Amino acid sequence: MAATQSRGRVIFVGTGPGDPDLMTLGAVAAVGEADAVLLDAEHLRDILDHPAINVAAHAEVAVIGHRENGKALPPSARARQVLRLANSGGRIVRLVTGDPFLDSGVADEAAACVKGGIDFEVIPGVSSLTAVPEYAGIALNNPAGIHFVSVQDRVSKTAASQWADSGTLVISTEASLIVDVAAAAMVRRPRSEAVLVTTAGGSTEQSSVLTCLGEVCDIDLSALGEDELVHLMIGPSVEQRADLSWYETKPLFGWRILVPRTKDQAGPLAARLRSYGGNSEEVPTISVEPPRSPHQMDKAVRGLVEGRFEWIAFTSVNAVKAVREKFEHYGLDARAFSGIKVAVVGPATAAAVYEWGIEADLIPTGEQSSAGLVEEFPPYDDVLDPINRVLLPRADIATETLSAGLTELGWEVEDVTAYRTVRAAPPPSPVREAIKTGQFDAVVFTSSSTVRNLVGIAGKPHSNTVIATIGPATAKTCEEHGLRVDVLAPRASALELADALADFAASRRDEFTSAGEAVIKPSQKRSSRRRS
Repeated sequence: MAATQSRGRVIFVGTGPGDPDLMTLGAVAAVGEADAVLLDAEHLRDILDHPAINVAAHAEVAVIGHRENGKALPPSARARQVLRLANSGGRIVRLVTGDPFLDSGVADEAAACVKGGIDFEVIPGVSSLTAVPEYAGIALNNPAGIHFVSVQDRVSKTAASQWADSGTLVISTEASLIVDVAAAAMVRRPRSEAVLVTTAGGSTEQSSVLTCLGEVCDIDLSALGEDELVHLMIGPSVEQRADLSWYETKPLFGWRILVPRTKDQAGPLAARLRSYGGNSEEVPTISVEPPRSPHQMDKAVRGLVEGRFEWIAFTSVNAVKAVREKFEHYGLDARAFSGIKVAVVGPATAAAVYEWGIEADLIPTGEQSSAGLVEEFPPYDDVLDPINRVLLPRADIATETLSAGLTELGWEVEDVTAYRTVRAAPPPSPVREAIKTGQFDAVVFTSSSTVRNLVGIAGKPHSNTVIATIGPATAKTCEEHGLRVDVLAPRASALELADALADFAASRRDEFTSAGEAVIKPSQKRSSRRRS
């Protein structure tokens, strides 16, 4: 009997207004199971970089968009692209801004799916109509009432006459329609009424301008695309905004922060910086390559399988990845670690082994470094420990701290090169220029090698740029390169490094406020002086 042809399915998934943390569990699961992900706009690709979201390797990712050659793309044209993929029998996720049926007007696409014989479902998202006002500090429980309007085409005076003439009016529209919308609102509201115009709502690029209805046309939105979403909040709730603005007053809000790591390595750090309002930009400073000769690792893997080791100690995610790849090359999995104790240098490395199906037996509770691991590693006991060997897979340039410390504790250490680190190619010219001229507000260094390599491939950060380091050794390397260290994490943790930078920024903000001065970012300081 012939196998039944898989029936395609389209899932319309709401992403919320811009903050990837607002994605629902259902949305995350749908994206992870998708055979294709179709995006409303290019900026939605950033959501797919969130640490909680895993797009399948085989999944096609494409942007449908709403315009083509400057003209609005009809729903039928977008639906054809969706149906083309769905007809092949796959699960197609249609990722849209806000809530699918409330914000994004995809009902016509859904109807086209029905006509085309394709099943669809909807995973609701947080609507931008309610989320953006709250991100902008607008209370939605005003006694005079809150009224919501979504404008997706030019509005007539007749239609506008139906809008509320009192209370707070929240309007969601495209950037190209904002002047038309403001004129329509003045059919029933005075020109002098307070208006807050918010762009990129819910993202770390959010910007709000306080004006009056009659002067909305003077706001410069030339940097926005015609179909980018803009929100106008009109009425009494706008007047309370000074006390309720919480998002745009986050300590790192609007800061451009350089993270000298690859995107996959920087995920948790970038997410924590974003939680404080920061925009992180990853610049790889090292490239990880296999060892020049595979013999050491081949011998180490055989030793693990044959039970030659009591412990294996992982000092980095890259070390875990290198050993895992070697295991998979030989057709082995985590079961080969049965009976072997596993030590890791910190939570990130623990997460990497856990993803492999292994629970770490030792994670330092104090300093999360090689020295911290030595402090808590048990000494060799010839009664309790049947084997006295520890396998230490690491980088070719790693320090001897852990190996020497374990030897002092009575262990025989088999130190093998699991991977090599080489300096990455220089970043693009605009990034190098931004580093040298102070266009970055901060740079976060997570190791001494990131300091050396960033300076080597891109030059020294500008004197105005805040330098944050993960620990004393990294701070010392910064000073050796003539960099003033402004922030030192209390413990060697990427998340605590982000927290420390946010605390520094909050104290800096408070100093400006106490002095009655406008809060400016480090990149806005007027200085042409560079670090020598």
